[in-house]
Amino acid sequence: MQQIRFPQNEFQSFEAPMRAEVDIRGLEVVQGKVPEHLDGGFYRLLGDRQWPSFTENDIFLLNEDGMASCLRISNGRVDFRTRYVRTPRFVAEEQAGRALFGAYRNPFTDDPSVQGVRRGTANVTMLSHAGKFFALKEDSPPVEMDPFTLETIGEYTFGGDLTSEACTAHPKIDPRTGELVFFGYCAKGPATKDIAYYEADRNGKIIHETWFKAPYTCMVHDIMVTQNYVVFPITPLRHEYEWLEKREPAFKYDTSEQVHLGVLPRKGTADQIRWFVGPNQCHGHTVGAYDDGRYIYADNTLSVRSFFPFFPNADGSPFDPEDTKPYMKRWVIDMASEGDTFTERQLLQYPCELPRIDTRFETQPYSFCALNLLDVPGQDRVGGGWQWIATMDVTGKKPTRIRYAGDNCSISEPQFVPAHDGAAEGEGYVLVVVGRHDEMRSEFLILDAQNIDGPPIATVALPMRVRSTGHGFWYGKRQLMGETHLLGAN
Repeated sequence: MQQIRFPQNEFQSFEAPMRAEVDIRGLEVVQGKVPEHLDGGFYRLLGDRQWPSFTENDIFLLNEDGMASCLRISNGRVDFRTRYVRTPRFVAEEQAGRALFGAYRNPFTDDPSVQGVRRGTANVTMLSHAGKFFALKEDSPPVEMDPFTLETIGEYTFGGDLTSEACTAHPKIDPRTGELVFFGYCAKGPATKDIAYYEADRNGKIIHETWFKAPYTCMVHDIMVTQNYVVFPITPLRHEYEWLEKREPAFKYDTSEQVHLGVLPRKGTADQIRWFVGPNQCHGHTVGAYDDGRYIYADNTLSVRSFFPFFPNADGSPFDPEDTKPYMKRWVIDMASEGDTFTERQLLQYPCELPRIDTRFETQPYSFCALNLLDVPGQDRVGGGWQWIATMDVTGKKPTRIRYAGDNCSISEPQFVPAHDGAAEGEGYVLVVVGRHDEMRSEFLILDAQNIDGPPIATVALPMRVRSTGHGFWYGKRQLMGETHLLGAN
C-alpha cells in the first residue's frame, strides 16, 4: 500500500494541498451588499496536486494540477464551486492512484508508462471567447470546460487548426473586433526556438497563423498587443534541452543575454518581424499596450532577474531577493526609426505585479490599472507576499490609491468589472480574494474601483481557506453565453 505523504515545504499551513472539489451555495455576506445587477463569474485557476510528487524539491507552485474555481454572482447571491481540470495528465494519474509525471517541464523525469501523454496541468488562467470556455497553461493546448458546472470537456485545438504544441495562458481579446490574439512558444516541443502566432475571429475560427524563431530559447509568458502590432518579449529566462537531459532545472536566468523585442504587424508574416534590442532584465506580465501609427507604447512589469527562486542563475551566482522585485516600466518603440533600440521609463515607484486594466481598452490608449504591491515604503508588512492592492493612473493625472489587506494575508490578482455597459474607464468594481492566514479562511472583496482604500462594497466570507493563485478573470453571463466579447457586469 502506498503511503500518501506530501513534503514538508513552504506550501504548508494555509497553502497546503486541499484536494477537494467543493460546492457551497449562498456564501455569507458579512459586510455591505453585493450589487444585484452583477451577473457572471469570478474565475480563478489554482494549483492543487491530487497526488504527492515523487520528484525531490518539486516546484509545487507551477507543477500542480489545475483546480478551477468560480465565485458565481447572480441577484446579489454568491455561490462557490471548484473542480479539477481533467487534463490527460490528471486522468492518467487518477487511474494510477499516484503521481506519474516528474519535474516541471521535463519529460525525461516521467514514469515510462506515460511517455507521449500530454504533460500540461492547465493551472494558469481561464478564458471565455466565442461561447467557449477554457483552462490555459502555456505548455499545452487549451482545455475546454463548461463555465457553469466546471466539468471538463477536453483538449481543444480549434478544429485541428492549432498546429502549435503549446498555447499561451495570456491571450488578448481585441475589443474592437472580438478577435482573439494568441501564440505558442516552444511550439515544436520543449526548448525549441519556434513561436507560432495566431488570430481567431470573434466566432472562434483561426484566421491567421505565422511561425518564426526567437533569438534564443526562453520562457515567453506574455505578449503586448496594439491595434497594429504584436510585441514578443524575448527575455533571458533560458530553457535549454541539455538541462532537461541532465535533469537540471528546466529554466535558468542568463544575466549575460540582452532583451530582444520582436515586433510583428497584426496578421503579419515572419519576414516582416523587426527585432529591437535592450538591456538585460526579466519580463513578468503585460499591463497594457497601444500605438499611434509610429510609436508603440508597451507597459510591463520587469525585474532584474526571474521572480521565481527555484529558477537559478545560469552562471551559478547566488539568489538575491532584491533582484526579483518587479517594477512597472513603459517601453517605447519607434517603428519609423532605422535603428534597433527602444527606450524605457519607470511608471510606479513601488514593486508591483499582476496588473489588470479595464479590458475594454485593450490595444488602445488607457489610463486605469489595478495591481498588487509587494512593498510600500514607510508601511510595515507582517507576513510575506502581496499584501497591498492599488489602483493607479498610468498617465499620472490621478493619485495612486493603496489598500493594505491586513497582516499575514495573501492577495490574489485583482479584476476590474465596469459598473455598466456605458461606464467610463475605471468606473466600476475591483474584485479580489484575500487569504486570512491567521484565521485559515478566505474572503471575497468587492471594492469601489475609484475608492479602493475606502470601505468595501461587499465582503463575502468563505468558510474555508482557498489556496493562493496567480490569475483570475471575471466574465459576465452574456460573455459566457457568447452573446458579446466585451467585459461587462452581466
